[in-house]
Parts: sequence; structure tokens; C-alpha cells
Amino acid sequence: MTEPAVLHTTAGHVLSLTLNRPETLNALTPDQRDEIVRLLSEASASPEVRAVVLTGTGRGFCAGADLRGTAATTTGERVPGDVARTLRTGAQRLIAAVLDCEKPVIAAVNGTAAGLGAHLAWACDLVLAAESARFIEVFVRRGLVPDGGGAYLLPRLVGPRRAKELMFFGDAFTATDAERMGLVNRVVPDGDLDKTARAWAERLAAGPTRALALTKQLVNASLDADRATAFAAEAAAQEINMTTADAQEGVRSFVERRNPAYRGR
Repeated sequence: MTEPAVLHTTAGHVLSLTLNRPETLNALTPDQRDEIVRLLSEASASPEVRAVVLTGTGRGFCAGADLRGTAATTTGERVPGDVARTLRTGAQRLIAAVLDCEKPVIAAVNGTAAGLGAHLAWACDLVLAAESARFIEVFVRRGLVPDGGGAYLLPRLVGPRRAKELMFFGDAFTATDAERMGLVNRVVPDGDLDKTARAWAERLAAGPTRALALTKQLVNASLDADRATAFAAEAAAQEINMTTADAQEGVRSFVERRNPAYRGR
């Protein structure tokens, strides 16, 4: 029986999503994109999920969009707007699903992350990379404009000048280079990647889930907001958060001088 192209399991309040097409370095198909979007949407609403780990099988994290079978259509007659519509409902929808997920998402980059695959990692809240991992802004090599939110995400992470260098030349760079540029939180030995990602996810899953969701929302929105807007959003988020059981438990545990026991509510 053929294995699913996206493996998913939930244990200890951690949802593990694994791209499972190792023969293509986990190049993404439309069906895989839709499945990941669905699972992340369900994770946002599920009290059983309090953190998410995204990784791949084999030598690749994700080699980008699977372009096989599309070459012929790019030279034929197209209806104006077809490409833009495909991006909005495909790659951009996928990246938005990661950014908008109400649970923290960790990328455990086990191998090559190229094109959309690199942008999938950049969209995650935390990025762990195996020592053997490498990243490539591959679009220029194919004569393409970066898509899947790349020109939005990368300048915000490394600045416009560095982003242009990576996107103009399309050179591969190592996990260590990515860490130095601030694209990766930590580089770990290949054999420790799964264990480290699990440990980080379990810490997040034991945390105050709504506070983390609101913190993620605040940080992401701050990149496009002025100070007054950011301060107003912060005050509103804290007002909302103080109604949660976890916030009340956090304050109570501080007064009682004990470790908090958060329940994600």
C-alpha cells in the first residue's frame, strides 16, 4: 500500500507533519499543499494540538513546487491572470497557512530546502536545521520571479540587500550560513534533529497556548505596523489573553511560588 504524501501524527499535543516524497526531495504537489493547509487549519482549532513540527523524509526538506508536467503549459496559450490565480490559491495560500496558524510551527530542515521549500521554512516560527541542510533561492536559475511569499519574507528576516544577493544569484548556502544570517535558530547534528525538534515542540506544547498564539500574531503584524498600531494591538492582545485560564494560572503560580501547569485554555 502506498504511503501518504504527507504523514501526520499527534502525540503529546504535538502535531508532526512530514513531507513524504523522498524520490523528488519532497517537491510539493498541489494535493500536498492542500493537505498541509487543511491540517494547519485544523491544528489551529484543535485543543489537542499545541505545537507543530514540519519536516521531510530522505535527503530533502522540500525542493520547492513540483514543476513536472508544467513546462508544456507555460509555452501554450494562457488566459490572462492564470498564473496569478494559481499562486494565490497555491503557494501563497500555503505560506499564509503557516504564518496564520494559531499554534507555533517549527521547521526541522533535514536536507535541501529550495525555492518554495526555503520559503516554507522561513514562514515557520522557529527553524532548526541539520548540519547537512542547505538552502537555495532557486527561482533565478529558472528565469522566474521569487514567489510563495519569498520577496515578503526574506527582506524582513535578513534585510533587503542580503535578500537581493540571495535571490539575484541563486547560490546554495549551508545551514551554518543560514544561522549566521538569522534565518535558522540553531544548527544541530543530523542525528539530533528529530530529538531537538521534539524537545522544542514539547516545551511549546506545555506553554500557555493562547498567549503564544497572540505573541505570534503581534510579532508578525509588527513588521508592517507603525508604533501606535503595534502598541494598540499589544494592549488588545493582553486584554484578550487575561481572560484565559492559562493567564490566570500563570499569575496564580507566581504568587504561590510554584511552576505553572498550563492546559492550553
